[in-house]
Amino acid sequence: MAIHNKSHHNHALMSLNKMRKDNTLKYKTAVDFVAPSESMLCLNIMDCCDFLKQIPDESIQLICIDPPYNLELAGWDIYDNYIEWASKWLSEAYRVLSKNGNMVIFGGIQFRDAKSGDLIDIIHYIRTYTKFKLINTIIWRYKNGMSAHRYFANRHEEAIWLVKSNDYYFDLDSVREPYSEKDLEAALKDKRLNPENTLKGKNPTNVWEINRLNGNSKERVGHPTQKPVEIIDRFVKALSYPGSVVLDFFAGSGTVGRVCIAERRHCLMCDRDSSSIDYFNKHLSLMKNIGQNADYERIETVVEFFDKL
Repeated sequence: MAIHNKSHHNHALMSLNKMRKDNTLKYKTAVDFVAPSESMLCLNIMDCCDFLKQIPDESIQLICIDPPYNLELAGWDIYDNYIEWASKWLSEAYRVLSKNGNMVIFGGIQFRDAKSGDLIDIIHYIRTYTKFKLINTIIWRYKNGMSAHRYFANRHEEAIWLVKSNDYYFDLDSVREPYSEKDLEAALKDKRLNPENTLKGKNPTNVWEINRLNGNSKERVGHPTQKPVEIIDRFVKALSYPGSVVLDFFAGSGTVGRVCIAERRHCLMCDRDSSSIDYFNKHLSLMKNIGQNADYERIETVVEFFDKL
């Protein structure tokens, strides 16, 4: 059932669309927005393409996904023609992403099996057949990993950052890293650098050193490909703003939803595996255990989500 346009009558969504058309989001940061008192979150168990078809055009600020890599880890990770399947959700993702929006796709370029969901194949398809623009390839570097004897042990994964236009939203200030006292002193003497920005901290670059979750990690909820909160948090802060809508149509462990609750973003998630609900509930328990507010407004359907936005 197509419901794409119904929610565009909603006042909040109309206001956001006006800002996007006026390109007023391009130069804003998180401090320019009033965070909602509580995030709305919808998690459905269904096929990603069926889920995406329910979402209105250009209504999403950030898409952050970690798709199956076709490594046959489980039933949800087996596809006969990976790129043909990926092309369907890439097309829908482009439709629902706002003109100021961003899309992040986790993946890998180290797979040796040609049938695997290699990020190189996805990048090739995107550049050849879509209008997405590639802004950055993020290298996620970690110290912990499996050993190897017939090749160099892998210690990194990748994520690509895509946009629809050059007017994309990017809040660098929200993810700057502090200088050491010595480096700050040197940076302030560098005439090429803006002193005001220097005092805010440094650009984290596109190489992020964040450890993977091991079996003993306190963040673990049981999903085999769970990403650390820290890496999702950086993307959510930099590429979306308080009160905007973040979409993850390969919810997996539900980490994106957890971060959205903490950062006061609204969130849409889906997954084919019903275990995602259990994983997400474990995240909520972990948030409460460390004193984080885990309250949110649970929304059952996409239609209801946009009616309430």
